[in-house]
Amino acid sequence: MNSSCSKLLSLLLVFFLAIGVSAQSNPKFKVVLDPGHGGKDSGTNHGRYYEKDIVLAVSLQVGKILEKYSDIEVFYTRSTDVFVPVKERSVLANKADGNVFVSIHCNGASNTGAYGTETFVMGLSKNKSNLEVAKKENSVIMLEDDYQTTYAGFDPNSPESIIGLTLMQEDYVDQSIDLASRVQDEFTHTLKRRNRGVKQGQFWVLHGAFMPSVLIELGFVSNPEEGAYLNSSKGRSELAQSIAQGIIDYKKAYYKDNSAVVNKSLAGNTVSSSNGQNTSGSSSTSVAKGVVFKVQIAASDRVLALKPQNFKGLSNVTMLKSGKINKYFYSSTTSYEQAKKLLKEAKDKGHNSSFIVPFLNGTIISMEQALK
Repeated sequence: MNSSCSKLLSLLLVFFLAIGVSAQSNPKFKVVLDPGHGGKDSGTNHGRYYEKDIVLAVSLQVGKILEKYSDIEVFYTRSTDVFVPVKERSVLANKADGNVFVSIHCNGASNTGAYGTETFVMGLSKNKSNLEVAKKENSVIMLEDDYQTTYAGFDPNSPESIIGLTLMQEDYVDQSIDLASRVQDEFTHTLKRRNRGVKQGQFWVLHGAFMPSVLIELGFVSNPEEGAYLNSSKGRSELAQSIAQGIIDYKKAYYKDNSAVVNKSLAGNTVSSSNGQNTSGSSSTSVAKGVVFKVQIAASDRVLALKPQNFKGLSNVTMLKSGKINKYFYSSTTSYEQAKKLLKEAKDKGHNSSFIVPFLNGTIISMEQALK
């Protein structure tokens, strides 16, 4: 090999190593958007208002908004009018290694006066109205070939079968509730839509997603006024903006914000920071006085003994009760750089959904408040 070839190979090696280091130091926040129904499954409909069309349009607009951020990557379970089996949707989300899974739907009821938005997380609930929503959304599986084998005899019309659905999402309940709350807050305070609340339900589409997951009901197509709003370009645009903002706020609370918004009105590839600060960053991070970082590794309604065997070998685990949920944290430090190392340790042990949580005087605060 001559010297010129050797130099070229050396330069290429340095180039690809630099790309690899850059990719690892700037991981993207991955959002999986799941427009409900599609193809032969129209979802709920009323007159000319079809759920499958409304949710696809809203989902695509949500993705378009999020893709303006340089550190957000968007995946769709469907981007056209096609039928995707319910179980396949969470499989696609897991393959994408998503940070959050957002399934978007519309409601419908025999009572045409019903209206408002609501967002569900996976959970065990015997509330009658929650069960009815779950039954309706789960009934989609009956359109699939050999669904009784695929879903192990699961009967979407049986309350007992719904309640017996395994809660694989338990580790993500707390984060899912937070994400759902942020979306509902946007619907309520920004759009002034009726808030039907954040609720728990047993949904197959959320069942197998190994990440914080929510199912959003945009409103009722069965309500003449709300149906018209959902089917309008104004309504779809406003709802998409609210969902996107809820996701962005959630990301900022749990992940360091290295985002930059691409100004597409300018020529070339000009990038401006979303918060007006230089996003090139530095190796050091300024932490607000008195802040302590911990790594949340699990959240559950069960009380677990703080033994390493219950946390995949991790010791120095503490618990914080938050309502009905018990949060479990690994270690603590006043250094954000050390917190990132602790996070890696937790993930290396198999706690893939772990994230850093800042505390001030024993109270959880946002990452924006912690990092100055």
